[in-house]
Amino acid sequence: MKEPSIDRSFGRQAFGIDPGGYHAARPAYPDWVFEILCERCCLAHNTATFEIGAGTGTATRRLLELGANPLVAVEPDGRLATFLRETVRGEALTVISSPFEDAVLHEASFDLGVSATAFHWLNEDLTLTKVAKLLRSGGWWAMVWNVFGDPNRCDPFHEATKMLLDGPSSPSAGAGHLPFALDAEARFAALERTRAFDAVEHRTSAWSLVLDPNQTVALYATYSNINIRQDRDPVLAELDRIAREEFHGCVIRNMITSLYVARHRF
Repeated sequence: MKEPSIDRSFGRQAFGIDPGGYHAARPAYPDWVFEILCERCCLAHNTATFEIGAGTGTATRRLLELGANPLVAVEPDGRLATFLRETVRGEALTVISSPFEDAVLHEASFDLGVSATAFHWLNEDLTLTKVAKLLRSGGWWAMVWNVFGDPNRCDPFHEATKMLLDGPSSPSAGAGHLPFALDAEARFAALERTRAFDAVEHRTSAWSLVLDPNQTVALYATYSNINIRQDRDPVLAELDRIAREEFHGCVIRNMITSLYVARHRF
């Protein structure tokens, strides 16, 4: 039986404790994600783009490098929004510190919309309806996640720590037997309910993240199910001990990158 899910509202304040640490600890998205955005979703010079839940800008920076301009980054946590403004300079980027639901953006004025490891914190149907209104006819919508864990591969560190981490789970865990990002049937159904999208596609890749004990603690310190706990610091200390003593200083986490793209109907 799944643990109760953390309320979505918590995601708007769960990651801003240490923006610099969050940015350093979270892994980048594989190059193939951005190759698809360029080749299939028309990301190029002067592509009008919005990003939902931009965080510290892990995806934002790549979008700007590849031509997104203007890029409107919407981030509900003021601490993360400030970090993004201070670390990414340039006229192409506008940062709006607001929940996406409340952000005022011009309808039918964007060629591309993106959400990177954030969309599970929003109401899916309401958000997709707003996304569709913001996109021009023929514009593209992309959702990408770096998923921590792979149901098809042995994960010794997860097994060794799952009792320690027992408790409410992030909405990223999903409502059924699959993580939110890997439940393609549910994500396709939500896109279909809008009646606004076609050319829907889902791609994944499996890879491994190798961490030393310090990197392990830094990564887990960014997890919502850690930050919501009253015993956060002792839990992180125990993760450090397990990484050092039981895994001899080398932790391997199985990862899956999951990308959905869809085109606004003409």
